[in-house]
Amino acid sequence: MKNFLIIIFLILSFLFNSVEASVHSKSIVVTSNPYASKAAAAILRDGGSAVDAAITAQFVLTLTQPQSTGLGGGAFMLYWDNSSEKLYALDGREKAPASASPQLFLNKDGRPKKFYPDAVVGGISVGVPGMMRFLEQAHKKFGKLEWSVLLEYPIRLAEEGFELSPALHRTLSFLPDLKKIEPTSSYFYRENRNGELTPLPIGTILTNAEYVKTLKRIAKFGPEEFYSGKTANLIISAVNNSPVSPGLITLEDFANYTAVWRDPICGLYRKYKVCSMPPPTSGGITMLMMLKMLERFAIESEHPNSPNFIHLFSEAGSLAYADRDYYIADPDFVNIPVNGMLNEDYILERSKLIKNETSLRDPKPGKPKGHTKFSKNVDISRPSTSHLVIVDNFGNSISLTSTIEGPFGSHLMAGGFMLNNELTDFSLIPKKNGLFVANRVEANKRPRSSMTPTIIFNPEGEIYALTGSPGGSSIIGYVTKSVMAMIDWDLSPQDTVSLPHFMRKGENTELESGTDIVRYKQFLEKKGHKVVIIPKVSGLQIIKKKNKGFIGGTDPRGEGLVIPISK
Repeated sequence: MKNFLIIIFLILSFLFNSVEASVHSKSIVVTSNPYASKAAAAILRDGGSAVDAAITAQFVLTLTQPQSTGLGGGAFMLYWDNSSEKLYALDGREKAPASASPQLFLNKDGRPKKFYPDAVVGGISVGVPGMMRFLEQAHKKFGKLEWSVLLEYPIRLAEEGFELSPALHRTLSFLPDLKKIEPTSSYFYRENRNGELTPLPIGTILTNAEYVKTLKRIAKFGPEEFYSGKTANLIISAVNNSPVSPGLITLEDFANYTAVWRDPICGLYRKYKVCSMPPPTSGGITMLMMLKMLERFAIESEHPNSPNFIHLFSEAGSLAYADRDYYIADPDFVNIPVNGMLNEDYILERSKLIKNETSLRDPKPGKPKGHTKFSKNVDISRPSTSHLVIVDNFGNSISLTSTIEGPFGSHLMAGGFMLNNELTDFSLIPKKNGLFVANRVEANKRPRSSMTPTIIFNPEGEIYALTGSPGGSSIIGYVTKSVMAMIDWDLSPQDTVSLPHFMRKGENTELESGTDIVRYKQFLEKKGHKVVIIPKVSGLQIIKKKNKGFIGGTDPRGEGLVIPISK
């Protein structure tokens, strides 16, 4: 009976999503989780700003989507302040502790550790969390409501409990080492009759007493408590006393952490201004390179799922990712040739390598003006991230991507939330063929990211759309295609997020399994593509301007919810 009720709930949630996605509204919320969407919507109805709503949503997501995001991780956001008509970019990326060195993930023989579990699980992979400083800085600049108000619902939800979702249950089912780490194991698993640990069933009402304590400390003492109070000490203890691969994070590392306001990175696609995050994420640069490479093709005449578009999109991706893998890292440590990579003449030169008849065998990086010779970064990160988009009653808009890196991060828990394994977003190998890797581990350095929170402006300078997604290194491809879908084909948010996925990030052209496009495998192989058919774990959340209001769409592969607000 209980399972039947859960199924009915999920069906109703889907129907609600579909209806809501078509409603035009002045303000709107789209997040990856129904609890978070409802909490953010309530904040907007109470007069809060888009930042206020995003903060509350993030506290809720820490509780309800612990496999993907939380206070133990970091985030990037774009924020449009409607009163000043200015776009802001905030970097809350985690940092390596001062003790970190380029040899962090090398064994005694100089070879890299096995990614999972050796590099991921335990304190060695944990970066200094940036989320709380990130939220603090955003609130100082754009918040309207008090912290106590923003925390009220997350505290109540953690006390009263939430329903464990199918996605959370599913992720718990394929991580064997998660069962070996306390208190994570006791929180998410129970013994069956055979004495085996099994994930809590879907629909289980899960409370979190330790998280309640953390939120109440923040409500009482403010965000600073996270970096200098009991919460900081709980994190440090969990990392440094980990039963597996202990780390070495200090209170000084926490005290030295800052979230950074950066200049958004923007470019024109057709007549639309597309803006995203600059480094240390590679998302904005790589996306803009792909868009400009494809601009010379008549994409609007193609079908979104046509084999020819799949070919062109994949080829552009292979070239842009090639540059990404060599040149992008933390800008405080590496001289990134941003202007050179986004120079129109340089991009046109790269675009001319795209041929209709054949696929590039082994795309090499270009030589943009101002580049430094580095060795190739090898990206082996695993997708587990979250995205939200919000437009408030004042016309302010936010596109925010957050993460703890891989599923359940380092598998360590402190203060009721998961700790990131963000240091594995660095290259595990610091040097190859006599050249350093730009994205190698270094003390106090931010690892390169793929997160691509994006805001699009129409030719009149008005907000046209907000988009973003989880998905590891595939995020860039997901978001780039969503931008093209809305500009070239004027697709609705829901039609956009429902498109099948395809991309090329390196050697292989990836087609999403279980979709109609897999029938083009032979067509693409005849052009020289090395095709693999694999699941693609996206979670696109999109808002788009429609007439005098906004409509939203949430990725059917996830559990998101669109809530338009009429006020």
